[in-house]
Amino acid sequence: MTRRLVVLCVLVLTPVLAHAQATAAPAAAQQISAAVLALPQEFRADARVLGYQAGRHDLVALREGKGPFTCLASEPGAKQFHVACYHRSLEPFMARGRALRASGVQGDQVDTVRFAEVRSRKLAMPAHPASLYQLFGPPDAFDAATGTAPKAQALYVVYMPGATAGSTGISAKPAEGTPWLMFPGTPKAHIMFQPRM
Repeated sequence: MTRRLVVLCVLVLTPVLAHAQATAAPAAAQQISAAVLALPQEFRADARVLGYQAGRHDLVALREGKGPFTCLASEPGAKQFHVACYHRSLEPFMARGRALRASGVQGDQVDTVRFAEVRSRKLAMPAHPASLYQLFGPPDAFDAATGTAPKAQALYVVYMPGATAGSTGISAKPAEGTPWLMFPGTPKAHIMFQPRM
């Protein structure tokens, strides 16, 4: 289970937002309803939501929000359901990742570029902890009729740029049932949490 989470997080937290498949995008209301499920209830109504429109391959604003979070709808036609909501202080980092991928940069090279830009102060990262909430599961994880995702699993992250095991006292070794630090010492260092812990 822990190995699967490591692989999933590497894929998800970079964040993976490739072009939408030829599959038609669900209605905006359905995408919004699914995307905000990742958040605690008190943040859902005011979250900004980015999603997909027919005939477009890039993310578009489906709903503007006044709250502290931006949520990303699940990509139509993807092999799994995945929604994520991140704190607004992470927007420069997340938006830069999307822009790099859109320009053809792939894989680890995305972080190589972003890390260099953070270190040169061209790209801003928060100076405080910042959270990211996500749900993932099979393509049919979201039930549009009930507005729930009964087949989805949650994974929570708190970004702490530059954090290490020494600076936080949190182990960098993945372990089920306990928080652990992923990508220690890098701009995207973050604490991983599994809800059932």
